[in-house]
Amino acid sequence: MDVPPDRRPAGLATPSAEAFWWSAGWLALVAGGGAFVLASGGDGARATVALALGGVAALLDLGLGLARRNPGGRLRLAAWSLGPGLAMLLSGGALGPLGAWCLAPLAATLIEGEPRRAAAAGAAALGLMGLGLLVSLLGGPPPSGPPVSLVLQSVALVSAVGGLALGVVSLLRRLDRRERVQASGLTRLQRLLAEQPTQILDLLPDGRVAGAYGRPLAGGDLAGRTFFDLGLPEGRHDLARGFQVALRDGHAAFAFAPLADPDGWLEARLRRGRSMRIVAVLADGRARRDQEAELEAARGEAEAQNTGKSRFLANMSHELRTPLNAIMGFSDIMRSRLFGPLPDRYGEYAELIHESGRHLLDLINDVLDMSKIEAERFELSREEFDGREAVNAVLRLMRGQADRAGVQLRGVLPREPLEIDADRRALKQIALNLVSNALKFTPRNGAVTVGLQAVGGMMELVVADTGMGMSPEDLARVGRPYEQAGDAERRAAGTGLGLSLVRSFAELHGGEMILESAVGEGTTVTVRMPVLLPPSDKPAEAPVPEAEPFEAPVS
Repeated sequence: MDVPPDRRPAGLATPSAEAFWWSAGWLALVAGGGAFVLASGGDGARATVALALGGVAALLDLGLGLARRNPGGRLRLAAWSLGPGLAMLLSGGALGPLGAWCLAPLAATLIEGEPRRAAAAGAAALGLMGLGLLVSLLGGPPPSGPPVSLVLQSVALVSAVGGLALGVVSLLRRLDRRERVQASGLTRLQRLLAEQPTQILDLLPDGRVAGAYGRPLAGGDLAGRTFFDLGLPEGRHDLARGFQVALRDGHAAFAFAPLADPDGWLEARLRRGRSMRIVAVLADGRARRDQEAELEAARGEAEAQNTGKSRFLANMSHELRTPLNAIMGFSDIMRSRLFGPLPDRYGEYAELIHESGRHLLDLINDVLDMSKIEAERFELSREEFDGREAVNAVLRLMRGQADRAGVQLRGVLPREPLEIDADRRALKQIALNLVSNALKFTPRNGAVTVGLQAVGGMMELVVADTGMGMSPEDLARVGRPYEQAGDAERRAAGTGLGLSLVRSFAELHGGEMILESAVGEGTTVTVRMPVLLPPSDKPAEAPVPEAEPFEAPVS
């Protein structure tokens, strides 16, 4: 596309060819007229000076053209107004032989193709004409003799009127070329829009379609229709609401089934433009709709399978506990030699059977609890009790295992009762799982510390060990069902449900579990739950019998 000369940077662009040759012709006519005046003799000094002034602007344009420089529209207009204008006034005004030169500014502007400055050039021409008429009426300088006047008049008419005609033709040609370029660009733009998988609608503030461009997704001929009529009858309310949202907020996005294709699905993005007009971009959304439907179906199927799995595990765990309790009961009778002595080998077998049964029952209980939680069938049995009792019971239960592992197990509990409203069994399970994990991953001569305290209106249970710790990868995995950390030997010792149960029990109470660990620096697990009861005014009760000795609270 041609760039208008008045928008080309001065010093970079060059004057047009028409302006260059017109300036050259103007200068040639002026030079020829001046030569005739000088050769004719007589009083031709005034005419010679006038011709010289009229040639300054042409000489400036010609020199800049040869130097491939553009003086700019304002400078050219000033030069072509002053030079020929002074020459006209000096030779008798508008009625003198050079009166036609009052058209020079307009001719120069039109030849250069500067339509934006045509009004200013016309005003300059009219101003020069008015000034020239005033000079002529007031009796300007006497004209030269007939031969000189005729030559000057010929030079003025040929240069000014010819330039004006050339300017009109040049300007019309430029405008026609610009229109062709713009039409070509518009055609190319329309072709590009038609190749896109979208349709663009120009909507008036009342919803009528002012124009449609691109692929006809909402229908071919939309003239006279409103945007609300593009959808099925049952969905037109959504289109109207989306259109109002775009008018109010400036943008809106929604999807609808088009009337032109009831089985289709269009995604609409609306944006408010100038004069409250709306630009709507429509895109085919069937692929996205089908993909979302497939994802939704897959998610529903996965949830159904997961629910079925949880129910199956819950039922199987329940069925397995019944015979397992019998096995443990009979092995316990044999272990206690209730009906008489047993050989040492058989007594050892009874101990192994009972220990294995106990371990298996713990695993089944974990699976049953996790299955109930995943199936959203686990219900807390909340009651008010002293939280120290549950933690002390776990410490007493795990004392023997800690001694056999050579690990120091220490409890740091408050001296005053810690009244909470929680599920007693769940709190014991939380403490039991955390202490069991800590002992499993703490080497001999290590230490496991269990702390219980009230912090900021929350009950906080902290279990810290001096074990091997966990890598960032393990830390990101543990806490999810059936995920374990450590080597293969330690993974084989459990199901990976301990920490996931702790997290689930804490969340069921409205709390959270926080894991902090680094390889070689041990692990700290903090469970916070909003289960504290308001402090009562009754005196503190003595610790329960056989409770773990109280130490200073954890700071």
